[in-house]
Amino acid sequence: MKFSVSDQEKKALCRQVPEFRSFLHSAAAEEFECFGDLFHALVQSIISQQLSVRVADVIYGRVKALLGEITAETLAAADSGALRACGLSTKKIEYLKRIAEAELSGEVDFESLAHLEDAEVIGRLVKLKGVGIWTAEMLLIFALGRRDVLSFRDLGIRRGIMMLLKKDSLSEEEFEEFRKRCSPYGTLASLWLWKLKDGGLTVS
Repeated sequence: MKFSVSDQEKKALCRQVPEFRSFLHSAAAEEFECFGDLFHALVQSIISQQLSVRVADVIYGRVKALLGEITAETLAAADSGALRACGLSTKKIEYLKRIAEAELSGEVDFESLAHLEDAEVIGRLVKLKGVGIWTAEMLLIFALGRRDVLSFRDLGIRRGIMMLLKKDSLSEEEFEEFRKRCSPYGTLASLWLWKLKDGGLTVS
């Protein structure tokens, strides 16, 4: 499944948040492939926590080579010592085993989560140890391709908003007001704000 943004959506966001107008023609088409498989995406997210992309990719590759295929069954059956040898911490192994158990027991049906509203998906996921709200919000974007996600817990997004609005600070109330202005195009706003924070876009 591909996430993509139409010109009409970009123009609509710029009408609602005029500060974005300078991005309309300078921002490239926003497209990315969504994971689709929420269980697999969550496993990758846990492995990647607090690691650079390069290191996370190496460890993920080792885990995949060990298990053959990363599923709830193979994770649950995997030897903790072997997983540790892949570079996983004891805590991450605990989190991954817990996620596998939740899938196998039917406590969490990851496939059915894709059909729930955003708030419900977050509510179900954060009940799993090692899964916070920010992780759940990122899964909404990059696994399920949800279109209206703007995360207060993401430092890059907050910095992007401050740069866009030329502010030195941002309260949660101010963030919420901005989020409402962006809705229902919150994910597009997130993508632009990340680019702005990283220097890929400039405010005129």
